[in-house]
Amino acid sequence: MSILSVDSISKLIKERRLALGLTQSDTAAMCNVGLRFFSELENGKNSLQIGKVLHCMEMLGINLHAVYRENDTEKNNDA
Repeated sequence: MSILSVDSISKLIKERRLALGLTQSDTAAMCNVGLRFFSELENGKNSLQIGKVLHCMEMLGINLHAVYRENDTEKNNDA
């Protein structure tokens, strides 16, 4: 999956939480963040702390990989 916006991260996190059968409250507690932060994360707030976002992704079992666009074969395979 290509991450091109805050919204795509938010969607990914929400989909993963739902797949795990967790509530926002349970997930916030698991990630050691406040419920408000987690809600804002799932709603695509642009000004969240990147460290906390990455921590939540880690706790949900989501790996984030970066590649240079000229090396992005996933994008080329989607065409």
